[in-house]
Amino acid sequence: MGHGHGHGHGHVAAASASGRYVRGLAVALAVGAGFMVLEVVVGFATGSLALISDAAHMVTDVFGVGMALVAILLARRSGPTFSRTFGLYRAEVLAALANALLLFGVAGYVLVEAVGRISDPPEVPGLPVLLAAVAGLVANLVSFFVLRSGARESLNVRGAYLEVLADLVGSVGVLLSGLITLLTGWRYADPIIGVAIGLFVLPRTWTLARRALRILFQHAPHGVDVAAISAELAALPGVSDVHDLHVWTLTSGMEVASAHLTVRSAAEQPDVLAEAQNLLAERYAIEHATLQVEAPQSARRCQELTW
Repeated sequence: MGHGHGHGHGHVAAASASGRYVRGLAVALAVGAGFMVLEVVVGFATGSLALISDAAHMVTDVFGVGMALVAILLARRSGPTFSRTFGLYRAEVLAALANALLLFGVAGYVLVEAVGRISDPPEVPGLPVLLAAVAGLVANLVSFFVLRSGARESLNVRGAYLEVLADLVGSVGVLLSGLITLLTGWRYADPIIGVAIGLFVLPRTWTLARRALRILFQHAPHGVDVAAISAELAALPGVSDVHDLHVWTLTSGMEVASAHLTVRSAAEQPDVLAEAQNLLAERYAIEHATLQVEAPQSARRCQELTW
């Protein structure tokens, strides 16, 4: 029986995708924290629901980006041990899920508060809201461009990116609310735009939460056809059966697989192992694969397992 644990051939060892964007997260954190205080103070001073909504998003933005950054640093510094064989990379996914829960809470608060104000909207001064919205818009644009590329690769960075995106849209909404209030005095603009901000963020938050839960429940990575992987492994020369195939994501950019490959003769084991590792690395970008190549008599033991 042969065992193989490989990272492919001609490939750089897989690493957390989030770890490549520490600097961008740090910039976004610093910029967000600087403008967070301004929006919170002006929002409560003016009583603007739209600005309070955007300020709340800014608070969760700073907290969320901070969690994402801490999770990356924690995973980087706490390598695998005998008690934590995969290190602490899942901390990144937990941070993304926490970000989603925060956004759900903020959106719910804004919607409830807006409904209560529709019947008797308070008078909100337009100019302070407008100035605060412009400041928030500038801050969010900086963070948006800093995190945009990392959001395509890392679920953790994407969580922070969605926080910033929600804030960016919120700042535009607050800007419109301030302009309408300043130019027309229409008091319904503030609660209506507050509701719009809350509704905008909900579907994006649900997508983030669903992706984080897929990883935590060890579902197959999004877009990976496990049935096709099984068929291609079974089609390799010398392979008679593929079983106990598992493919999951440890954290963004770190896909992992394990499988048992039954071969017809012991002489074929080294070749089968090398071909299977190359297939997973080159066709599916799965660099971290643990493969057990076994004779038919050894494979019978697997049939006795119930899970």
